[in-house]
Amino acid sequence: MYNHPIVPDNFEVPQTLETVRLRLRPLTIADAVKDYDAVMTSEHRLRTIFRSAGQWPRGLTLEQNLIELGWHQTEFQLRTSFAYTVVSLDESSVLGCVYIYPCKDGAADVEITMWVRESEADTGLDAYLFENVKDWISASWPFTNPVFPGREE
Repeated sequence: MYNHPIVPDNFEVPQTLETVRLRLRPLTIADAVKDYDAVMTSEHRLRTIFRSAGQWPRGLTLEQNLIELGWHQTEFQLRTSFAYTVVSLDESSVLGCVYIYPCKDGAADVEITMWVRESEADTGLDAYLFENVKDWISASWPFTNPVFPGREE
């Protein structure tokens, strides 16, 4: 868990980003089942994207996922990091996630990582999500030097 808020106290944290293809909203424990499905059906893809997480999500249980989502939800409330679920417009499925974390080495304001589920890998959704999130961060957040590991260095 991170110790310090990454946005000023008077900053109103955006609750959603909606486009013609998707919606971002805060990730909560209420998303546990659909998030778990997206994670476990994208296991190989996630291990490739999040190499530093070791073998995650191999062996992840629904209960462990619920605990992780609880941490994400708490960090969002404390403003120390922000995790958003990426859902279809009708909310029938989780398409991926976006994470805004403090930069580990202090070289930037924040590190923003994201993923889309394996079944969306060939639909162009990943590039679409990245471009929309990049624009959203620039227009709606107070960061002056965000980085997107694995996408822009």
